[in-house]
Amino acid sequence: MSDVRFVAIGDSFTEGVGDDLPDGRVRGWADIAAQGWADAAGHTIHYANLAIRGKLAWAIVEEQLEPALALNPTHLSFNGGGNDMLRPRTDLEHIADAFSRVLRRCDEQGVTLILLSGANPAGQLPMGSMIQRRGDELSAAVLRRIANRPDVVRALNWPDRELARSPYWSEDRLHMNAAGHHRVAARVLDALGYEPPAEWWAPSAKSVGGAVGLAYYREHVGPWVRRRLTRTSSGDGRAAKHPSWVERAPH
Repeated sequence: MSDVRFVAIGDSFTEGVGDDLPDGRVRGWADIAAQGWADAAGHTIHYANLAIRGKLAWAIVEEQLEPALALNPTHLSFNGGGNDMLRPRTDLEHIADAFSRVLRRCDEQGVTLILLSGANPAGQLPMGSMIQRRGDELSAAVLRRIANRPDVVRALNWPDRELARSPYWSEDRLHMNAAGHHRVAARVLDALGYEPPAEWWAPSAKSVGGAVGLAYYREHVGPWVRRRLTRTSSGDGRAAKHPSWVERAPH
């Protein structure tokens, strides 16, 4: 296909939080995959990214889906639910219904859906067993909704035990670092039928130290709790980094 228009919607996972560039911007798997797609296909593609950190699954659908479809894409990627899982009394079936809505609208618009599951941080986080259980249940609920849809491009990261290891995660243990985002980008290209650079699967990744014990709770858990108590989000006031098409030419 020579005319590829790829738009990504989602939360911090798709925005690219954790993969920080020297100038302070974030990159992330979608940026990496867009360039890799152009390189592998040998032609320029158009790319947009409407993802904003901190968004719940249904907020992504309600705020980003229609603007994304209005761009008339050929491909749309969607991931969500990671922020929902961290909240008590989360209705996982209701979250999975958001994936059904995205698929239905993509069908109506003739857009190919690229569906991603998030990477699994459970082994490194407080309440990890709860996160593991909810992530397993959400993954199963989403997969039931696309069981008879082989046309949906699947880039499933939750079952990836290698990606769950600490070398692929940033200091907050909740967001992937550059190595993690490259591995997800490799999975996306592979799902699209292209061969990603081999080093994307296992880049030279070293464990990130960062705060431990009480220092970790003060630096990373405390701010998250305060946002929950004040009903604020890390994405409040932020704009999408690529709300309209940018070109990615092959290198």
